Amino acid sequence: MGGAMGPVLHWLQDVAAVTLVKARRTLFQAAILFCVLVLLLWVSIFLYGSFYYSYMPTVSFSTPVHFYYTSDCDVSEPALCSFPTANISFMKNDRDQVMAFGQPYRISLELEMPESPVNEKLGMFMVRMSSYSKGGKVVSSVGRSTMLHYRSSLLQTLSTLLFSPFLLTGLTEQKQLIEVELFSDYKTNAYEPTIGAVIEIHSKQVQIYSSQLCIHAYFTGIRYVLYNFPLTSAVIGVATNFAFLSVIVLFSYLQFIWGGLWPPDQVRVRVMMGDNTRIQQRREEARKRMEKENSQKELNAPKEIGSVNDTSDFQGNAMEAELSGNNLTPFF
Repeated sequence: MGGAMGPVLHWLQDVAAVTLVKARRTLFQAAILFCVLVLLLWVSIFLYGSFYYSYMPTVSFSTPVHFYYTSDCDVSEPALCSFPTANISFMKNDRDQVMAFGQPYRISLELEMPESPVNEKLGMFMVRMSSYSKGGKVVSSVGRSTMLHYRSSLLQTLSTLLFSPFLLTGLTEQKQLIEVELFSDYKTNAYEPTIGAVIEIHSKQVQIYSSQLCIHAYFTGIRYVLYNFPLTSAVIGVATNFAFLSVIVLFSYLQFIWGGLWPPDQVRVRVMMGDNTRIQQRREEARKRMEKENSQKELNAPKEIGSVNDTSDFQGNAMEAELSGNNLTPFF
């Protein structure tokens, strides 16, 4: 009984050992495959992120506008000595440009103005913007008119009574936010990039709490899809990069392990066959060329009756005949 069980136990041990080796190999291959897939996924995400960062310009940019004016003049009325003027820079960190070349932008100025009697009597006033490039060259200029929104005295009284608790506590103020659209489709030139702008308000009596310049990009085409559908674009972009990288890795693996779709031996045989065919063609062309040259030489050479050997044979026969006629033996 024990002798019969011995081979079975050995067979079970061999099967278990082989199964364990196969399981280890499969687990190792699965771990390698998982690491490769994770690496490809991270590379795909990095490539898409790099493309998005380099291709998509700044979506919006806003900066406070600080107006300056002169006050060294003598005026009888409460007015400024000059128009309020501000100089705005379109550079981030004094290096990078805010606006990309060829990208349309919407530029607007927001004015926070109090509902004071002076502003109500002011009426319409002009806001002018002049953008410039390096060296201070003006590349574009525009002027727009604006004013406070009209509110009747009755409406102002009712609004004051209704919001009096908030007005007394300082939670709200009697002011209006005026938005002036300066450019609806502004594009900067690659040869003369815009680096700043000068904003001027053509009124010496205007009263302003604060102001802000807003620049918003208007996207079209691929940039419109990337901006308005970021999640869908990211999934499609990462999946495309992942598939492309997977194909490259698969072909590299086949070329390294099995020789790929075109094994080196077959490629070598094809190259050798091609070389032999070209050598034979060259030999055939050289042979035909030599035959043509020889035939040309034979046609151009002078014709002779007989050859040198025939002439010598003829002379020898004549001498023998003469000697035999004289019964003399030739002495050589």
